[in-house]
Amino acid sequence: MWRRLRSALGRLRGSPGAGRGAMERAVVRCVPSEPKLSLRFVLPDGSARHMQRDQAEPLGRALARIATNAAKGHAKAAKKSKKARAEGGPAGEAAAAAPAVRLFSRDGEAVAEEVPNAAAWQDGAVLQIGEARYRVERNPPALTELQLPRSLLAGFPVCPKVSAEFAAPQHCLFRWYREQRPAAGGEAAAAGDGGPAWVEAAAERVFTPSNALVGLRLKLRCTPGDGAQRYGPPREVESSGPVEAGPGACTFDSRHLYTKKVCGEGSLRAVSYNILADAYAQTEFSRTVLYPYCAPYALELDYRQNLLKKELAGYSADLICLQEVDKAVFVDSLAPALDAFGLEGLFRIKEKQHEGLATFYRRDKFGLLSQHDVAFSEALRSDSLHRELCDKLAKYPSVQEKVLQRSSVLQVSVLQSTTDPSRKICVANTHLYWHPKGGNIRLIQIAVALSHIKHVACDLYPSIPIIFCGDFNSTPSSGTYSFINSGGIAEDHEDWVSNGEEERCNMPLSHPFKLLSACGEPAYTNYVGGFHGCLDYIFIDRNALEVEQVIPLPSHEEVTTHQALPSVSHPSDHIALICDLKWK
Repeated sequence: MWRRLRSALGRLRGSPGAGRGAMERAVVRCVPSEPKLSLRFVLPDGSARHMQRDQAEPLGRALARIATNAAKGHAKAAKKSKKARAEGGPAGEAAAAAPAVRLFSRDGEAVAEEVPNAAAWQDGAVLQIGEARYRVERNPPALTELQLPRSLLAGFPVCPKVSAEFAAPQHCLFRWYREQRPAAGGEAAAAGDGGPAWVEAAAERVFTPSNALVGLRLKLRCTPGDGAQRYGPPREVESSGPVEAGPGACTFDSRHLYTKKVCGEGSLRAVSYNILADAYAQTEFSRTVLYPYCAPYALELDYRQNLLKKELAGYSADLICLQEVDKAVFVDSLAPALDAFGLEGLFRIKEKQHEGLATFYRRDKFGLLSQHDVAFSEALRSDSLHRELCDKLAKYPSVQEKVLQRSSVLQVSVLQSTTDPSRKICVANTHLYWHPKGGNIRLIQIAVALSHIKHVACDLYPSIPIIFCGDFNSTPSSGTYSFINSGGIAEDHEDWVSNGEEERCNMPLSHPFKLLSACGEPAYTNYVGGFHGCLDYIFIDRNALEVEQVIPLPSHEEVTTHQALPSVSHPSDHIALICDLKWK
C-alpha cells in the first residue's frame, strides 16, 4: 500500500532550505484509544519505513531509532556502491555515521526530545533526516474500504460502501467512469496498458446508470476527505459485472409521486416495512412452497436490494422502521445506501438469529438522545418492570415456556429535533411472533413492549409522544390490535385460547397510551400465494400527533401483476406503510 501511495504522490525531495512543496510526506497515525502511534515515511535511499512507537515515549528515542534506520540504509547503499566499484563502476561514498534527525514544529522551533510522541508529532511539523525534509501529516483522511454492489441495474441507484478513517463519506470526492463501448468492428476500446478504456460518467456519491449503459461495467474513484480541505490518497474499484436491464415499472413508482420532497418543518414522514430477510427468501421451502410464483432470480438478495434501495430512497422519509433485516444487509447495503440520502441507521439483532430490526432517522431533522432496546424474553426474566406480568404468566407454565423461547425484540430510540430541542419523540419498532395460532404469545409480547415504552416515554422522558411501528403479525380483528388501539384487553378474550385449551392463559391487561393506527386498516399489507391480510401498522400518539396524509398503497392490479409478492417488481412479501405526520 505504501509503495502505491508513494508512486501516486510522486517522490519530491529537497534540501533543508527547500520550500514546502518539495518535501516528502511523513504520515502519522495517532489515536488516543491505542497505546502506540505509527509513522510511515521513505528514507533518502528509497526504502519505505513503517514504525510503531509508544505514544508516551519521549520523542528523542523515536528520533534515535529513525537515525539508526537511516544509517543502516546508507550502509546498504555503500555496499552496493563498493560492489559497483569492484566491478569497474563509479566509486561510491564510504559508510557514514547516523545522520542528524530533528523534528520542528509548524513555527520552525525544534521540538524538545523529552516531549511525548503523542504531543510531538503534530500535523504540519517538519521531520529532518540529514539533508531530507518531510512534512508531517497527522491522521490524514484514508479509505479503509470501498465496494460496489455485485448487481447493477439500469435506472436503479448504485450506492458504494465507503469506510474511512479520519474522513467521512459526505466529504469524499467521487468520480464514476463507464467502460467505453466496443468499436464498430466488435473489439473493445483499450487503454494504453491493455485494460478497458474508461469514460467519465458522473461526479456524485450515488450514481444511477441509464439504459444506455446496459452491458458496460462501471468504475469508481474515491478520494477521502475530512471536510477541512484535507484529502488522502484515492482508491479505485471496478464493478464485478456489467450494468443489466432493470425490471421496468415497479409497484412503488406511483407512490414516489407523493414523496418527491422531504416534509417541511413541523411534519415528519414515517415508513414501516418488513423487507423479507434473505434467510427466509433463499430456502428451498420459500422457492417451492411459499413463493413458487416468483422468478428465482427475483428472490436473489442482490436483485432485491436494488429494488429496495430505490424504493426507500424515493420515499424521502424522516423515520424508517424496518423488520427482517439481515445483519450483513444492514452493514454492507442499507446503512451505506441510506447514509448517502441523509439517514442514520440503528440496528438490533434478534436473539439467536441473523436478522433483526433497523431504525433510520434523517440526520438534519433529528439527533439520537438514547437507545432502550430490549429482548422480550430477557425483559420478562430479569427486569423488575415486568414482575407483575411475569408472576401472572407463571401460572401458565406451557405458555410461559413458549414466550421465553421466542427471539423477538423491541427497538426503542429517543430522538430530539435539531431545530427545536424541546421537541423529542420515542420511536419504537418490533416484529412479533409469527404463528397463526400464537395470539396469546403476541398479547404477552405486546404487553411487555408497551410497559417498556411507558418506562421510556413516561418515566425517563415524561410526556414525550410515541410512534410505534412494526410487523405485529396481527389483523385488525385480533386481540393484539384491539389491546393496542383501546388500551385494554379482557381476561376472557378469545385470543387467550388461540392455541387451544391446553395453552389457555387468562389475564386482563392495560396500558396508558392513546394510540391510533395512522394508516388505518388496509385490506392487506402482506400478500402471498396462500394468505393476504393487514399485519403491519404505524401507531401514533393521538394526543401529540395527527395524520397529514397517508401515501396510497399500490393498486390491487399492481400487487397481483405477477400473481403475488415478492415479484420481479416488488422486493418483499410485505408492502411498506408510509404516512406524513404533524405535531399538534
